[in-house]
Amino acid sequence: MSAKAMSTKATKSAGKATAASTTNTHYGILAEFANPGELYHAAQKVNKEGFKEYDTFSPFPIHGMDKAMSLKKSKLGWIVIVHALMGLTGAFAMMYFMSVIDYPINISGKPFFNLPAWIPIMFELTILLSAFGTVFGMLFLNGLPRLNHPLFTSERFKKVTDDGFFLCIESTDSKFDTVQVRGLLRDLGASHIEDIHDE
Repeated sequence: MSAKAMSTKATKSAGKATAASTTNTHYGILAEFANPGELYHAAQKVNKEGFKEYDTFSPFPIHGMDKAMSLKKSKLGWIVIVHALMGLTGAFAMMYFMSVIDYPINISGKPFFNLPAWIPIMFELTILLSAFGTVFGMLFLNGLPRLNHPLFTSERFKKVTDDGFFLCIESTDSKFDTVQVRGLLRDLGASHIEDIHDE
């Protein structure tokens, strides 16, 4: 092979590598642990080191994991109560406007403002909007719908629904450094460590 051909091949390879690097971003580093206890202690240590952009994955909930990760309480409750109050006040305002202001009908001398008769509708709309708030609030807080996730590119991550325990530190964390993160996860006893790319 001539020098010219070799240089052309190297140039093409470099071009392909550059194109791949622009479309294939580094998502983070995924580490696998042997059991729930190791994952729990690893999450504690990662939290103490000051990392914020990381998450743990397991086939079942691990008691105390939210405390180990210093997770704040979910905002979903506030979303639900706001929607519940909207349903309650909306139903009351709608029926009051229709029965008392817009089109009052005298039925056997009963009062126009008849709160006991309105309670079932107020209750139903409160529950209905609470359900909407719960579902759509959960989707919003979880960043869903998302058709694919970078972690799904890992073959080992498929074990997470059966017997795998994983911790992933994302590259968006301000303290993220590939060498230091790999060293930390290795010191914590990770049985397998791999880079995850967002393709």
